[in-house]
Amino acid sequence: MTPRLTIRIQSEPFDAAAEIEALSRLGEDVGAVTSFTGFCRSEGGRLAALELEHYPGMADDEIGSVVTEASTRWPLFGVTVIHRHGKMEPGDGIVLVVTASSHRTASFDAANFIMDYLKTRAPFWKKEYRADGTSGDWVDAKSVDDALAERWKV
Repeated sequence: MTPRLTIRIQSEPFDAAAEIEALSRLGEDVGAVTSFTGFCRSEGGRLAALELEHYPGMADDEIGSVVTEASTRWPLFGVTVIHRHGKMEPGDGIVLVVTASSHRTASFDAANFIMDYLKTRAPFWKKEYRADGTSGDWVDAKSVDDALAERWKV
């Protein structure tokens, strides 16, 4: 069976429950669905918002490449990745990764792999807006994200 691969980059909020339900219904052999939702944080009340910009086309292609690689490394029935762009406030969902497989290990590993590579390879940039009304800096990449992605190299 060819896995159902869904990738969307959008400014609108997503419905995580509906996306999980859709992958849960891909067939009788789906035994595990793993989901990860990343949210905008207030960083202890310091941030009022976070703005995400992306490189259209390139972002779609890079996410597609990561999702395709995951679907070849693990036996998946489906993958959904939704990444938002635009200005978001604390509590807003930024990214959703959902994987479906026969078994939990493949589903968990694929979701972790996708998220690790989204953090390091997908061309998104984050700008902070502080609670005091000032505009913050662009957020630098974190070395911990690079270290996590290294574990998947074969």
